[in-house]
Amino acid sequence: MCIRDSYGGLRPLRVNALQLQAGERLTLRGLDAQAAEMLSLLITGAAVPDEGVVTVAGRKTTDIATDTEWLVSLDLFGLVSARAVLLDTLTLEANLALPFTLSIDPIPEEVRRAVADLADEVGLGRERLAASVHSLSAADRVRVHLARALAVAPKMLILEHVTAPLAPDEATRLGLALTTIADDRGLSWIAISEDDAFVAALGGTVLALEPGTGDLQPPTQGWTSW
Repeated sequence: MCIRDSYGGLRPLRVNALQLQAGERLTLRGLDAQAAEMLSLLITGAAVPDEGVVTVAGRKTTDIATDTEWLVSLDLFGLVSARAVLLDTLTLEANLALPFTLSIDPIPEEVRRAVADLADEVGLGRERLAASVHSLSAADRVRVHLARALAVAPKMLILEHVTAPLAPDEATRLGLALTTIADDRGLSWIAISEDDAFVAALGGTVLALEPGTGDLQPPTQGWTSW
């Protein structure tokens, strides 16, 4: 992708060249919450750039002509973001069931089995499925977002500053869990983060965006392990 988009931030979002192949894992530094959201929208085709091209699986997002085509394209991605709504008054099980079905009273048995497997996969544990989402810690809420993103069986995860509310040890545990999940599922990801502990646990490639030029380069200060 190569884009320029005036999205209402302090300056336009520019990305001169960004390419991700199947199975690759990339962390981007230098995007605030607004820019991270805009990049996610552009990658998933929910928005189109003012200038430039975004190509997903060999197809330009500007060529998507109908809602049905866009929804099919969207299934390639799992978005992990605090912008996604959790229903605090419902149970963990009900929240994890929603990507599968709107029939959550009662939840179909086959969906219950899928939800239990998801809870185990992300480290929530099926024994906690009856708990209210309102009662969960910040770290567990991030894992709920991750589980819901995985429910659609995506090819790539997009992670928007997911560890912002977490302590370094929690961020490390989440990063290690993500690498295991990605290895098992063969996932790519673009993680947008400034969290040293999280990115160290993730591994992969780290690039920093120069907002004024749109260039992506290895960080030149800080993040010395990269």
